[in-house]
Amino acid sequence: MRAPTSRETRWLIIATLLVLWETLPRFGVIPPLFLPPLSTTAYALWANGPEYISHLWVTLREVGVALLFACGGGIAAGIALGTSPALRRLLLPIVSSAYAIPLVVLYPLFTAWFGIGEPSKIVFASVYGFLPTLLGAAAGAQTIDRGMLVTAKSMGATRMQQIVHVLLPATMPTVLTSLRIGGALVIVGVVVAEMLMSTAGIGFLISRYRTLLDSPKVFAAILLVLALAIAFDLLVQAAERRFSQRGSSGTVADPQSEGAK
Repeated sequence: MRAPTSRETRWLIIATLLVLWETLPRFGVIPPLFLPPLSTTAYALWANGPEYISHLWVTLREVGVALLFACGGGIAAGIALGTSPALRRLLLPIVSSAYAIPLVVLYPLFTAWFGIGEPSKIVFASVYGFLPTLLGAAAGAQTIDRGMLVTAKSMGATRMQQIVHVLLPATMPTVLTSLRIGGALVIVGVVVAEMLMSTAGIGFLISRYRTLLDSPKVFAAILLVLALAIAFDLLVQAAERRFSQRGSSGTVADPQSEGAK
């Protein structure tokens, strides 16, 4: 018999988990209050679709803005930190130590500074995802062959051309990996902030229905968070495949030809 492929095994595991989710509560192995059947959860999501969609839009807006600050800023700061020995020696130990701090305990400070609206959740999630993205990008920048930068400088490349044509392509695998981690933490940060203190968002629905002991609606909201995280991960995987297909064909462009363009 042919051994199952990794893809087939993965789908088999997912199907098994879904079947267990439906059958275990049905047969009383797990109390429905702790884990409602999958069909009941799906019906709760369908029956309350407009409510979930409106709150999902709030969460998506907050996640999108936080991703710009956390991942965009983290990648830029990480490359700058990784390519500057002086900055790396000065700031990298501080950043690494800050990453070990459980930021969730600082959320009351964010609400005191920015209020209980969207700004505090966006700032909290941005900080939550910024540090791992920065550290990953910095680690990738440190692995760059310095000869490539010397070659770029000798060809008259400006600092921006070095970043676009040398640093970013060379660090892209590590950057995408840190992007997956940082983006996932941004989603977690937004949902956690909504659960702690909010009047809108998927995290708010989880917290509200949890207090009402309405398990199907709680797990319906959790399904949306899971779908959001999977969708983001699939987007990053698509970017990784696109980059791997391009291979290592990227070369340092001639600054004169760039100017001509």
